[in-house]
Amino acid sequence: MLNANRSIAPLEMVWVFFRNSNLIIDLIKREVVGRYRGSSMGLLWSFFNPILMLIIYTFVFSIVFKARWPGGSESKTEFALVLFSGLMVFNLFSECINRAPSLILNNANYVKKVIFPLEILPIVALGAAFFHFAISLIVWLVFFFIFFGLPKPEIFLLLAVLIPLMFLIMGLSWGLASLGVYLRDVSQVVGVLTTVLMFMSPIFYPISALPEQYRALMHLNPLTFSVEQARDVMIWGKGINWSDWSLQLLVSLSIFWLGFAWFQKTRKGFADVL
Repeated sequence: MLNANRSIAPLEMVWVFFRNSNLIIDLIKREVVGRYRGSSMGLLWSFFNPILMLIIYTFVFSIVFKARWPGGSESKTEFALVLFSGLMVFNLFSECINRAPSLILNNANYVKKVIFPLEILPIVALGAAFFHFAISLIVWLVFFFIFFGLPKPEIFLLLAVLIPLMFLIMGLSWGLASLGVYLRDVSQVVGVLTTVLMFMSPIFYPISALPEQYRALMHLNPLTFSVEQARDVMIWGKGINWSDWSLQLLVSLSIFWLGFAWFQKTRKGFADVL
């Protein structure tokens, strides 16, 4: 069983989930509930936070700065929803990546338990982050329906848009979780890089707002495709650019496997370091 867990074969990445599916689901539930344990509002905070953020974004960017999204309408609410849709995608990414370097460190009690599959910890973190993404999406849908009616049918493509991003998150999380055991400064570096990445992603502005010579650099950002395509299907009623989606998926799957292989190869030293 131990050798199987340390296999780096691509098929093993699939079996990691199916072999431990019940444990993963239980840990995700515990992660989500544990975050709000002891608070009087409990899980209601998961709804309250995105509602508060959406109201703040509407006030700051639409009323204070009087910002409007190029190509959109003059609606203040539309700008807030456009901005919030990009931040939802970014938050899904950043919540997992910022936590990744400390995943093993914070669960050191599992390291010496041979029967515990350490490789599922990034999956659990992604599951919890996706729960909060889903709550934010519900809030976004409610506000969109109130002000603009039903979204276009293309919104059902949103999950497909996120698939390459989730593979990318998993690959990076495995790599960072392992690296964080050996280099404790990784979490600080990652925190800075994700902040930089937020402002270097088309969240607060569209790519078209950049000078032509910088747009190619923006497309090197792994979040650019997911943010732009999420807005296309959620707000503008456009379909997915399947050629770019396929390229993004190929790159993400490569990082997914490399991160998994690195984790499996380096995990044997976790117990010695911790």
